[in-house]
Amino acid sequence: MRHSLLVLLFIIAPVAAMASGGHDAKLHSAHVDLRDKPSLQRGAKYFVNYCMGCHSLKYMRYNRLAEDLNISEQELRDNLIFGDAQPGDLMTIALRPEDGEQWFGTVVPDLTLVTRWRSPDWVYSYLKSFYVDDNRPYGVNNLLYPDVGMPHVLAELQGVQEAIYGHGHEGQVTGLKLTQPGELTPEQYDHMVHDLTNFLTYVGEPIQLERRRLGTYVLLFLGLMFVLTYMLKKEYWKDVH
Repeated sequence: MRHSLLVLLFIIAPVAAMASGGHDAKLHSAHVDLRDKPSLQRGAKYFVNYCMGCHSLKYMRYNRLAEDLNISEQELRDNLIFGDAQPGDLMTIALRPEDGEQWFGTVVPDLTLVTRWRSPDWVYSYLKSFYVDDNRPYGVNNLLYPDVGMPHVLAELQGVQEAIYGHGHEGQVTGLKLTQPGELTPEQYDHMVHDLTNFLTYVGEPIQLERRRLGTYVLLFLGLMFVLTYMLKKEYWKDVH
């Protein structure tokens, strides 16, 4: 039994490392709150303005988002829809996969399910972990996802971060320090990244709050049925013994 558990551990550990990006960087808690509608609305704005040039949400429709986040159709058209898209359309983009692969070295992923694939904490930490690296094509690297092909699209807001190395400049990156402030303070940037992560968490499962609410009633129903079934069983079997 002990041997089997050790084998299972050695199998799971590499898989978990690959899922997290193949590193041991510490994750920061995103503190997502899907009941915070203003945060979700701000996150939708940030995604459309900073992320949607390259990343789609191909399983989400504009009007579903607007309904769930209490956004009027006029606000939707004015602030979240660009080009000739309509409220009933899916949130797709014009970037072709082959163009993304040519420009960034890989197909640019759709982000509808990114927080379910990675986790909200991973996405939140990833957006906070870019740093200057002159050896990379776009001049930046990421502590959480080494050798990432994505440019730091939020750099003007966060500012410039430089790596702290453990043993000289060629050692392992052990931390980051902000050397050039951006348009936002570190606290404001954290709030922005929180809102963006909160929104992507909602997009990954729009019905999550409803599922949890219904789940509570289902468990209560099953508990009541268990009691009634047990009492009925005792009633049927009381004369057998």
